[in-house]
Amino acid sequence: MIVIPGLTTGDISTTLLRRTLKRRGFQPEGWRQGINLGADAAKLKTLEARLEELHRQTGKKVVLIGWSLGGLYARVLAHRLPERVDMVVTVASPFSGDRHANRAWKLYEAINDHTVDNPPFAEQVSAKPPVPTLAVWSARDGIVAPYCSRGEEGESDATLRIDAQHFTLGTSAACIEKILAKMAELDPEKAATAG
Repeated sequence: MIVIPGLTTGDISTTLLRRTLKRRGFQPEGWRQGINLGADAAKLKTLEARLEELHRQTGKKVVLIGWSLGGLYARVLAHRLPERVDMVVTVASPFSGDRHANRAWKLYEAINDHTVDNPPFAEQVSAKPPVPTLAVWSARDGIVAPYCSRGEEGESDATLRIDAQHFTLGTSAACIEKILAKMAELDPEKAATAG
């Protein structure tokens, strides 16, 4: 399992999420690439290699959890290597709709050499990857517009509404438990793993 952080955050921001996952029987890893400053072709290649290595080591498909911008990385990886991915969980990730309907787009463009409409990958992140997908969204997010993280019909296999603020969705124990429960509901084998 790889947990990918959001814009201007790193693995420290996903510590509680990964600790909770570990206590539930998963083997979560951070993305190990410092601060996530935006879509980056080199970082995607590094994640592809890590995904391949984890699959080789365990003989199992890998769950990808991406928080905010991290969810875009997760969806791109699932498009590129679906045979290696078990499930994609996006948490408050702006994968659908107008990329300017979010409060972080100006910051994103200020620190990147590309616009939010022209990321350095060809994959359409709004297109559902060919693996099970769960989109976690909030009507009270405050950063990402709800319809962008919920997606349109057919862009995810399932959605989970948790009305919390953007930075709470991945750091609150109560929110994390709801996400884990929904993952187990979608894949009963995960209930046994996380049992």
